[in-house]
Amino acid sequence: MKLFTLLAALLCSAAYGFAPVAPQSRSGVLKAVEIEVDSIGNNIKVKELLQKVESQQLLSKVAQSGLLSKAQEAGITLSKLEPLLELAASNPDILVLVEASGPEVLAILPSVVDLAPGALPILASAISISPSAISAAGVGALAAAGAAVVFIPDDSVATVAAQTLIVGLAVPAAGASFVGSAILGKLTK
Repeated sequence: MKLFTLLAALLCSAAYGFAPVAPQSRSGVLKAVEIEVDSIGNNIKVKELLQKVESQQLLSKVAQSGLLSKAQEAGITLSKLEPLLELAASNPDILVLVEASGPEVLAILPSVVDLAPGALPILASAISISPSAISAAGVGALAAAGAAVVFIPDDSVATVAAQTLIVGLAVPAAGASFVGSAILGKLTK
């Protein structure tokens, strides 16, 4: 499982090599992230997120989509999620990463809430796909990335950009497929 996690992390981080890097200051001074809280002490960003979830009736939409019923039919139960939570709790590196990414994750969660209603039917359909089919899609994405590098000539800026785009999309998609199939396989056993 650790080798698979390492392999998935390497595949998902491959696209990071194509991202521009902002200049780093070498001052050595750590800046504390200031969290805005209301008079009671609640994190304002979390409070706004929960209000958005409530106003969009996201939980009702989850129930209406049939996602929970299909998950139950696929054999996914809360008791099967427990080992994953125990794994996360026993691995301090995961908790450190989640804690460190907190402010950045909070910034994108409103967008996730906006996209969630449209994604629910897709998730309800995808939960019935077998983990082996999801893994096969990951292998196909890796093959597409390799084929793009091998078969698209490097004779112009446009073709190199096409290679970069294909690899930048296919490799993270492959990593997500492998991780998703592993998690779904573990949950549906």
